[in-house]
Amino acid sequence: MFAGSATGLQKTTSHKVVLPFYVFAAISFLLGCVLLLLNTGIVHQHYFQPQTLAITHLMALGWGTMIILGANHQLLPVLIEGKLDSDLLACLSFVFAAIGIPMLVTGFYLFNTGLLLQCGAVLVNLSVACYFINVFTSIIESKRYDVHAWFIATAALWLFATVFFGLLLVFNFSRPLLPDNSVEYLSLHAHMGIAGWFLLLIIGVGSRLIPMFLISKYTSTTMLWWIYALINAGLAGFILLKTLKVFSQYYYTPFLLVLIALIIFGNYCYKAFKVRIRKQLDEQMKISLLSVALLVLPLACLLLVIYFISGEEKSNIVLLYGFCIFFGWITAIILGMTFKTLPFIVWNKVYSARAGGKTPAPKELFSERLFKLMALLYLSGFVLFAAGIAILGNMLLKSGAVCLLASAMLYVWNVFKTLFHEPVK
Repeated sequence: MFAGSATGLQKTTSHKVVLPFYVFAAISFLLGCVLLLLNTGIVHQHYFQPQTLAITHLMALGWGTMIILGANHQLLPVLIEGKLDSDLLACLSFVFAAIGIPMLVTGFYLFNTGLLLQCGAVLVNLSVACYFINVFTSIIESKRYDVHAWFIATAALWLFATVFFGLLLVFNFSRPLLPDNSVEYLSLHAHMGIAGWFLLLIIGVGSRLIPMFLISKYTSTTMLWWIYALINAGLAGFILLKTLKVFSQYYYTPFLLVLIALIIFGNYCYKAFKVRIRKQLDEQMKISLLSVALLVLPLACLLLVIYFISGEEKSNIVLLYGFCIFFGWITAIILGMTFKTLPFIVWNKVYSARAGGKTPAPKELFSERLFKLMALLYLSGFVLFAAGIAILGNMLLKSGAVCLLASAMLYVWNVFKTLFHEPVK
């Protein structure tokens, strides 16, 4: 991503474009944890109900997607060794999403399937369309088509497919656009987003960032191309079987290809870790690497749902699956990477114009003590809430939600501490 210096940052997108995404994402994470605490009872219900849909979309769009969009507008020029094609499209992407996501989440929470939900879905689609166009035109103009560019471009395509299909599902509530009711298509919509958008994007960018932050020269383009092909083939196979409604007992079998891809990526990260020059890992890298290990949990849930569990218990495991993805894997990597990227962006904004003179290191812009406490509360909350879902324990659920909320408050505090850093005289 960044070269680890101000020089690398000076070639990237303006902080005025990027920082609003970080702010919106931080507030969304906090609100997501508030809603989780207020609605722990959703664990005892079917996963298709208003509060669950609201929390899921707030975490998927407001938290995960918004911070990734912000980071990508900053990272893309570095990865493709070019420039972002349009700051205007980036700003429009933020504005449409910042208006549309609250409308969408509120529509789900109140289960107002009319104009509120529909307008929110349309605005989210406009936001993603702006991002999608910006990514493709930037890559085309750079004429750099390496494996990382393919990961980012294809992930953007899957994101557009995900939100457009979501738009159809929203309108399908009130008028029959699709052959079946919207519930029947939830797994298609969800996995286009999870595997096509989040997984492809995180692996594509992470395969560049993790070795860089470890100061490791390890890379394997062949391995990355295999990962790229396996994830896309697995997702395409699942969509094909599910859409054609053939071999229903094998709907999820193509995800074995995704599992193989994840094993390869785990091996990639291990090899990069093994030959690293920086032997002492900072706390941000520890929690980022932990996120890779946390992928085991949703995969285990998916295997249980496919092959071993049915009936009422299935709904409970599906909830655990979603929680492990949005509050586990995705949240862990964002918590770590926020404080590897945001301090560089703010440092560049505040100090890049200075010629010489003493300036603080980027890592001094945020509080390491707050980060460690946030990480401890986050991990405690995640374990407690996941255990609460597994055994339907109300005390565990409430305790876990309180810890997660406390970690979100510390995260927001540290983000704003970084954003409002006063220059050293």
